[in-house]
Amino acid sequence: MTKPLHTELPLNPHVAGLPPYNAGMNIAVARQHSGRQDIAALASNENPDGCSPHVAAALGHLEPSRYSDPACTALRTALSHKLGVDTDRIVAGNGSEEMIAAICRAVLRPGTLAATVCPGFGLHEIEALANGARVEKVGMRPDLDFDIPAITTMLERAPAIFFLSSPSNPVGPALDRKGLARILAAVRHETLLVLDEAYFEFTDEDTPHGLAALSATDLSWVVLRTFSKAYGLAGLRVGYAVTSDVRLAQAVSAAKTPFNVNAAAQVAAVAALADEAWMRSSVARLKRERARVASAVADMGLSAARSQTNFLFIDVGRESRIAFDHFLSQGIIVKPWKEEGYDTFIRVTIGTPPENDRFLDALRDLIRT
Repeated sequence: MTKPLHTELPLNPHVAGLPPYNAGMNIAVARQHSGRQDIAALASNENPDGCSPHVAAALGHLEPSRYSDPACTALRTALSHKLGVDTDRIVAGNGSEEMIAAICRAVLRPGTLAATVCPGFGLHEIEALANGARVEKVGMRPDLDFDIPAITTMLERAPAIFFLSSPSNPVGPALDRKGLARILAAVRHETLLVLDEAYFEFTDEDTPHGLAALSATDLSWVVLRTFSKAYGLAGLRVGYAVTSDVRLAQAVSAAKTPFNVNAAAQVAAVAALADEAWMRSSVARLKRERARVASAVADMGLSAARSQTNFLFIDVGRESRIAFDHFLSQGIIVKPWKEEGYDTFIRVTIGTPPENDRFLDALRDLIRT
């Protein structure tokens, strides 16, 4: 009896061809590859100070056998009080990454245009492509700042979504008031502007608040924020979206999974919000270290973008994968950038002062080779 020919299962072509996400190396994997135990994890922009002690205290009362609140009522209420936004315009997510995916599902259709900047956060592209959209990118200027004229030209084409991170991930700068105003003036009513403010807490005092600026318009918009960075909750995965209107919030909420933010993450985020003083103190320390590390990098004659985040984007003058291997051999994890035109750049998180000193010593060794 002849066996039937094997037929491959057809896969969703929008998903099958997606580019991989450029994730930072795990500490355990770094130990295995480097043979060292003293790993400085400087690739994923985690907070080296950890999180508020209020978080650990709150988690001690958690009952893991119970489902989480699918509406994230306590967390959305706390955010509403903090931001001055109605709870029905706030959607909580399993990290802001889930909110990006839900926004794309809610808005995009196959063949529609989504736009973002380059270099940029990979999921702004990946999630749009997964929904069948065409993705076009606007490059940063040669000095690694926002190219406002190019962004406004793209917005005149009325893409279905424009993703823009400010401060920029992976580059670092934040929009100034004039740049933000020009962008908002160029947004068409057919476009959803998604302003990703994952690093908002690290910005300078005179940096415009995207949420306040967008709230004064009649545009369709989403502001994304996260507890992963300044609040030190990266491992618990909790972020949120603030939307321009209830209808948009309902659509984003419908596109996410139920029970999407686990009970531990909800409890931790509420506790973290209640201890803003801890977060502000941690951010102040990291900003001082950022300035120190940036100054040392400049003294080496290397180019680093101006940063209002907890990382630096540095041109090391050689292929980034070679630089990555060099740092890993010394027990330091950095993120090699892989987008075309930026493959001599690395992104390095601002860690503790000893970790930063290790990075700077290893960087000096790299540029001597």
